[in-house]
Amino acid sequence: MAAPCGGPGPPAPPAVAAAGPGPSTGAGPRVCFAAGAAGEAAEEAPGRRQGKVTVRYDRRELRKRLHLEEWILAQLTALYDCQEEEIPELEIDVDELLDMESDGARSARVQEILVDCYKPTEAFVGDLLEKIRGMQKLNTPQKK
Repeated sequence: MAAPCGGPGPPAPPAVAAAGPGPSTGAGPRVCFAAGAAGEAAEEAPGRRQGKVTVRYDRRELRKRLHLEEWILAQLTALYDCQEEEIPELEIDVDELLDMESDGARSARVQEILVDCYKPTEAFVGDLLEKIRGMQKLNTPQKK
């Protein structure tokens, strides 16, 4: 486990050694990982942004995808005339549909998935194709 700032090792300048929450830090103690001398860390710390170990996606696209998935679930519940838990095991892969070259191929794929549905699915398929038009695949994160 890493030692809190100001722990064992050479004494650090007061700006770096503050372990408690301060006006510009978040709640809780900070942990410092210094690769160089303590003086270097003091010079870099105030101007540096904290790094994050996350994959970045476009939030707008994620929000659109979430709304689409919620809409699909509501439509399937209505098409199969049952509760969400009772819907047959279906997988409508939006990324797969986006990879297809034409709306005709997309429509045929969705009709193939919904082959067991006894209600008409043409309106659902048309609305789905309209909603995914212009969407981006989410398989690869965007680089910033």
